[in-house]
Amino acid sequence: MRTAARLAVMALLTFAASAPASAQSDFPNRPVRIVVPFPAGGPTDVNMRILGQKLSEIWGQGVVIENRPGANTGIGATMVAKAPADGYTLLAAMDTTLVMNPATGTSMSYDPFKDFAAITLTAKNTSLLTVRASDGPKSVQELIARGKASAAKLNYGAGIITTRLAGYQFARAAGFGVVLVPYKGSAEVVQALLTGSVDFIVDGVAPSLSLIRNGQFRALAKLNDRPLTPLPDLPSLAAASGIPELTDMSSWIGLVAPAGTPPAIVQKIQADVVRAYADATVADKLDKAGINAVTMTPSEFDGFFRSEAARWTKAYKEIGIKLDE
Repeated sequence: MRTAARLAVMALLTFAASAPASAQSDFPNRPVRIVVPFPAGGPTDVNMRILGQKLSEIWGQGVVIENRPGANTGIGATMVAKAPADGYTLLAAMDTTLVMNPATGTSMSYDPFKDFAAITLTAKNTSLLTVRASDGPKSVQELIARGKASAAKLNYGAGIITTRLAGYQFARAAGFGVVLVPYKGSAEVVQALLTGSVDFIVDGVAPSLSLIRNGQFRALAKLNDRPLTPLPDLPSLAAASGIPELTDMSSWIGLVAPAGTPPAIVQKIQADVVRAYADATVADKLDKAGINAVTMTPSEFDGFFRSEAARWTKAYKEIGIKLDE
């Protein structure tokens, strides 16, 4: 009897030890949720919907995109930080989430350095400086001239902290005054320009692309010098303004999981993102949306966002402004 009891205990221990490994090896065996901390339609949402569709094919499981905007991405980030660390709830984390919120001293109910396991970078976005085609300037130089000649400061709209800061840096470097009108996401930013609530916007490509193509908006410049397939002739802001320091002020997107997620699951998700991006159809969709697909290993992404946090903390202190939420 003692031998039988010992064998039973050993069997239970063996099962307990192997259960987590088994759970990891067959991940995912149910739908995965990706929380996007912005309203639908923005670059992060577009990136995750294209990627999520392909991951669903690879995994044979549904990938649900859940939009949880608000508090400079804090609502979505906090939700994921408190989720079970099993890989079934992921966060589409932008530079706002992991870098700009801590760099600017934004009140947070999550810790970007402790609450998440880095998976991979998924995109480096190209942001645009855009005006209305009907009454807006035809070039960056004309916008600068209007700004300098206007008795009142020009209004600009932006959603995430990165684009809010980029708009201010542009105006300061060009020598004219601006007033930031902050919005929760790209849909509101685009609507503000359409209705005349702002003079120009700084925002991602995807939300404005159809309006640029049908002649309602005019893109004056892109905020980096990377190739942009949908708008191949668009100059960089540095070139269009003649101000060399206005370079690479665009945002990025990555995937993170709750801290404590098993490394094997993190590695699998990262490898499957790489596999998804290798699909020509996925690459074409992202390219046409103005999203530059990029991946990193988990350790590379972890090091990247931590170094970016240090860089922007220093830059923000030097600028000495407060970006209204």
